[in-house]
Amino acid sequence: MSSTGLSVDPAEYRRRLEGQADDAIDAWSAELMRDLTIRIGVLKVLSAFRRSTGLSDRELEKVFAAGGGAPATVGRTADGQLMVPAISLHHLVSGIRVRTTDARPRLITYLTDNFHEIVFL
Repeated sequence: MSSTGLSVDPAEYRRRLEGQADDAIDAWSAELMRDLTIRIGVLKVLSAFRRSTGLSDRELEKVFAAGGGAPATVGRTADGQLMVPAISLHHLVSGIRVRTTDARPRLITYLTDNFHEIVFL
C-alpha cells in the first residue's frame, strides 16, 4: 500500500501508529472491536484483546468496569469463557487507560496484532 494507505506490513503499521495521538489510537481500537465482532464474534475479539494486552480474565473484568461497562453484564458462556455484550466492548479501551500505566503500547499491540484483520475489513 502507499503512504496514504494503511501500510505495507505490520511493522510499518506499528511505526505509523506510534506517531498518532492517543484519541486516534483509542478510536481505532474501539472501531476494530466493533468491526471484528460483526465478522468473528465477541469471544474471539475478547480473546485477541486479552492476548494483545496481556490481561487475565479478572483484569479484563476490572478494565471493563473502569471504562464504564456495567459489571453486572459481565458473564460466562456455558463452557466458562468470559463474555460481555458486543455493544459494550468499547469500554475496554477507556478502561485500560484508567487501570494501566502502559495502555498506549498495549492498544498499539492490539491494533498491530490484528493488522491482517484490518486489511481484510
